[in-house]
Amino acid sequence: MISFILNGRPCQVQANVGENVQALLKRLGYRAVRNSDDGAGFAGSDTILLGGAAVNASLLIAAQLEGAEVVTPESLNSYGELTAVQSAMVDCGVVQSGYNDPALALLITDLLTRIAKPTKAQVIDTLSGIFLRESAYQQVFEAVELARQRLMHSDLQSSPQLNVPDFSGDNRFVGKAVAKPDAVKSIQAEPSFVEDFVEEGSCVLRMLRSPHASAYITSIDTSAAEAVEGVVMIIDHRNCPDVYYTPGGQTAPEPSPLDRRMFAQKMRHYGDRVAAVVAESIEAAEAAMKLIVVEYEVLKPVLSIKEAMADDAPIIHQSLISYSAGAPDNLAEMNKFADPRDGKVHFNFPFGGEPHKNIAARGHGDIGDIEKGFAEADVILERTYQSRQVQQLPPEQHLCYTYMDGDRLVCRAATQVPWHLRRKISKVLGIKQNKIHVKKERVGGGFGSKQDILVEEVCAFATYKTGRAVHFRHNREEEFIATSTRHVAEITVKMGAKKDGSITAFDVNFRFNTGPYGNHCLTVPCNAPAISLPLYPCDNVKFAVTTYYSNIVPTGAYQGYGGPKGNFAIQMIVAEMAYELGIDHLKMVEKTRVHEGQKLELLGKVGEGKAPTSVPTAHSCALGKILARGKQMIDWDSVKTDPKKPNIKIGRGVATMMQKSGIPDIDQANATAKLASDGTLIIHSGGADLGTGLDTVVQKLAAEVMQTELTDVHVVSGDTDHCLFDKGAYASSGTCFSGNAARLAAEDLRRQVLNVASGLMKQPVDNLDLEFPGKVICIDGSEKFLSLEQIAEYAECGTGPGQLHGKGSFITSEFAFPYGANFVEVGVDTDTGEVELRKFYALLDCGTPINPDQALGQIYGASMRAIGHTLFECIKYDEKGRVLNANFRDYGAPMIGDLPTDMRAELIPSDDPVGPYGAKSVSEVGVNAAAPAIASAIHDATGVWIRDWHMTPEKVLKALGKL
Repeated sequence: MISFILNGRPCQVQANVGENVQALLKRLGYRAVRNSDDGAGFAGSDTILLGGAAVNASLLIAAQLEGAEVVTPESLNSYGELTAVQSAMVDCGVVQSGYNDPALALLITDLLTRIAKPTKAQVIDTLSGIFLRESAYQQVFEAVELARQRLMHSDLQSSPQLNVPDFSGDNRFVGKAVAKPDAVKSIQAEPSFVEDFVEEGSCVLRMLRSPHASAYITSIDTSAAEAVEGVVMIIDHRNCPDVYYTPGGQTAPEPSPLDRRMFAQKMRHYGDRVAAVVAESIEAAEAAMKLIVVEYEVLKPVLSIKEAMADDAPIIHQSLISYSAGAPDNLAEMNKFADPRDGKVHFNFPFGGEPHKNIAARGHGDIGDIEKGFAEADVILERTYQSRQVQQLPPEQHLCYTYMDGDRLVCRAATQVPWHLRRKISKVLGIKQNKIHVKKERVGGGFGSKQDILVEEVCAFATYKTGRAVHFRHNREEEFIATSTRHVAEITVKMGAKKDGSITAFDVNFRFNTGPYGNHCLTVPCNAPAISLPLYPCDNVKFAVTTYYSNIVPTGAYQGYGGPKGNFAIQMIVAEMAYELGIDHLKMVEKTRVHEGQKLELLGKVGEGKAPTSVPTAHSCALGKILARGKQMIDWDSVKTDPKKPNIKIGRGVATMMQKSGIPDIDQANATAKLASDGTLIIHSGGADLGTGLDTVVQKLAAEVMQTELTDVHVVSGDTDHCLFDKGAYASSGTCFSGNAARLAAEDLRRQVLNVASGLMKQPVDNLDLEFPGKVICIDGSEKFLSLEQIAEYAECGTGPGQLHGKGSFITSEFAFPYGANFVEVGVDTDTGEVELRKFYALLDCGTPINPDQALGQIYGASMRAIGHTLFECIKYDEKGRVLNANFRDYGAPMIGDLPTDMRAELIPSDDPVGPYGAKSVSEVGVNAAAPAIASAIHDATGVWIRDWHMTPEKVLKALGKL
């Protein structure tokens, strides 16, 4: 028994010997003390105050609390109210997923208690132990200042004084900064995340993983493990479903090979699944895992594209190949060489895969006459650019909680794709979709990785076979070795240009490493040319894409989805060409860039599973304004010297970027809008909000259409029982697709409201309109009106037409492209190779920003992740394919102290006809330009080109000839 003061009250608790304090507090019901890093003390999700000092709860044992004063983030909570710090964080757009935000609020509160007016350096010092992967810290500084003012002047509580521009125009809500409707729930750590709903007595699932990058299991003995008290079931390749699928959460038929079995006899990466232990306690599960005896035939791993291409390369999938349609004529001959231990690979349709040659997918396209284009060139350059493997690092690990509700399986998941998840569970388990209920809970960071189904199908199978509730959560090492990462690429670009900078030809060979499984192996690589080459429209273009299998840890969807790698190559070759021609880089970009209204001919040749039905057009594009503004902000033409430090060389760089807003002709979103009896609205949106503010978008669009208060609109989203189908939160589709579906549903409801009002008011519909706040008026000046409440009451009465509800379904063949640019200034230390980011400006055209404060947060977060990938982050292997840095500390993710000295994001609006109220996407595009902008700035400073990113000091020194 230990005694201590907990949030101001005496507490006595029976603790186990050596019990971890984070686990103890969770056991006591304190949800805000979360575990992101398995007790490494890096992420700060488990921050508490112990005796007035900020510490990580997971680094303490219970005995250390004896007699101490302990404060958790829950100490700030008061029902129905927010503290000055909490409200400032909400109003400044800091809250995205909210996973680490309660801990952040505690730290800021403690800071302002100790220091009335902290400096930026003091804020950085206080927050140096908390990892914010989403918002990049920038808006935190604004929140600290606003909270400071509110602590001094309570009247500022309802007057945020946000430093956010207004894009509303004639709109009441769209384009204005408002608080996210779910932000209060997040910051007060109310039940939101999957882990918050796991009931006591649920079983746990632990995964035994392969110690080899490539091997066959020759024998496995689980008998001793099964005898451990508390073990419920052990699953391995002998008793799992014999079903092949792709983890990639994409619209069916998936443009990825179905090459994954829940458990396989062949291990294809370090950390691959060997067996799952389902037990009544963690202790029983871990004890059982130690008793599973596995023998392997170890094989030589394939770790690089070059190794995968070799004539004598070991084959990753020597599998039996099949097709749903379009099978090659020599399929039978190919299958003569299949090894039964390798299982199967199935293609829904042909997309160039040849597994027996380590090729997962191919694509190609061309326009014009490539030979003619190069013949017209005055200068031809050919360069090869490389990227490295990086991890998404969501603060919340992959996890799932499943249980039976009668004969129905309930899956509470942190997923970006609830409907695709339901379909895959249905397929793997062999049960109907109406027997599966997926509840998308709050997602503590996804960035694409939670588009893939990586834990849910195993958890669901365990529950379905045992009838027991099961909780499966990755530890942080598993996040590195067993979830999606960014594909690795090698891209060779040949470019021709005239002396005046006009581009005459591009010939690009994209080679990708998809790792052991082919989820997204076609679509990610094909996105590389699709959202890079159209930035520089050219009459003569040819590209080829080849994706190779290997034994690196799995790849998949990651924000940018091929764009960062393709854009790195294309932006770099343009920068190098400008240098060769003696043309200012920014002038070269401006001369050759895409313009509004331009047909993007190349995009008619490349798609994500199928080509577009027509040639896309850049309906809106603010790149001209963006480049002019960026040039002004960074003072592009000014002198670049550091007179105090001659070894520091200053350089500036620029890179443009683009993305899509969903996938036309493939994606679909649906929503319903119903009128409650008192005239308020409930919107059921299929969209999956990941913390990006999609529910806010839906709320604002419905309120705008129905001319009612925002607080009178409630959004239900991502629930497969209660909402309509939506393909999910990926491909930057939320605002354009899910938002448009909600807008259409509200417009359908609006028509019904006006029709009912027409009969009640004895007025033609053409003479009626909706007016704020929620009333139908006559536009001819008559004083007659009806409130939405009156109309709803009549609709539900015995003579009414029934409850009014609208439906919206959105599909399109048109593209909406967000555009942007990064402008950077670096200081390169030519003695150490260190690159200091002095200035980083991210300018984005996302059309009409529906939530400008949240849009800025998305830009800051995306930019900082891209900076991390460019300068710090890389998964490292030994020669046997084992990951060497599968933890936060060794991996190198940037923290608050790694922010650029001057970092700014700006929104440059345009008006797009595809998106709702002129909006386009914003969350994903921001990762696509940092690497080439920084690389071109390094060249501007030092005269050397770094074509292999990440750009470490060692690589800079090597390029300078100093290593």
